[in-house]
Amino acid sequence: MTDLASRRNFLRGRFARQRKALPRPPWALAEEAFLQVCTRCADCQPVCPTGVISTRDGGYPALDFGVGECTFGAACADACGSGALQREEGLPRWLLRATIGERCLAVRQVECRTCGGHCRAAAIHFMPMVGNVSLPVVDVSRCTGCGACVMPCPTAAISIGELDGRT
Repeated sequence: MTDLASRRNFLRGRFARQRKALPRPPWALAEEAFLQVCTRCADCQPVCPTGVISTRDGGYPALDFGVGECTFGAACADACGSGALQREEGLPRWLLRATIGERCLAVRQVECRTCGGHCRAAAIHFMPMVGNVSLPVVDVSRCTGCGACVMPCPTAAISIGELDGRT
């Protein structure tokens, strides 16, 4: 990390040496390769049909699931001239999946099934609990990581990240 980047992070209140990577558009290269190849042209942003691609730190594109979901239409990858987004047959779009945290209303024994109602992949189901509220469970084998469940969550309890928790 350069001195300028260190100073910028310090002034922004980021004191940790390693910060988690922002969710990139589908078909993005691995983070380090992405940062080297992406030209920050923002060509992917205006073609996104749901408007979830925005420019973040340093002008690199990232996804904002608080705005909406990713529909995997591939317009972003088609618009990418640098090769930072490479759509290839047989390769996964990404390894992002939904996780539900402790702020979930159901975890706090308040009935809420909002996330399940917005999941077109039917990846969120509710485990019945005798004498308690049913708890949401994410089936990672069905979850596409589209983020449709994030915005409607009333407590912002859902996050989208890599399966191993890095994002």
